[in-house]
Amino acid sequence: MDLLTKTAESLWQVIAVGLLLGAGLPALFAVGLRLIGTADPGTAAPGTAVVGARSRLAVVAGWACFAIVVIAIVTGILFIMADFLDHTFGIDLF
Repeated sequence: MDLLTKTAESLWQVIAVGLLLGAGLPALFAVGLRLIGTADPGTAAPGTAVVGARSRLAVVAGWACFAIVVIAIVTGILFIMADFLDHTFGIDLF
């Protein structure tokens, strides 16, 4: 491969990871907030406020979104700390 092809391939990888982590994780967090905050309007009488009527599936899906975001953050921190952990404590994670 020539230099231009390698550069273009690397550029697309950086763009893909940037979109996934830079826009994907905040979007997933927003979806989690929306799922947890969503009430089921079918359980309330017409014209009344819907309070506390959430689908259990929506709440579980919302917490799953939060768990994915937290796992990604912890993995990123551990990836950054990999050399420090290996050098200081002998822990080889990646």
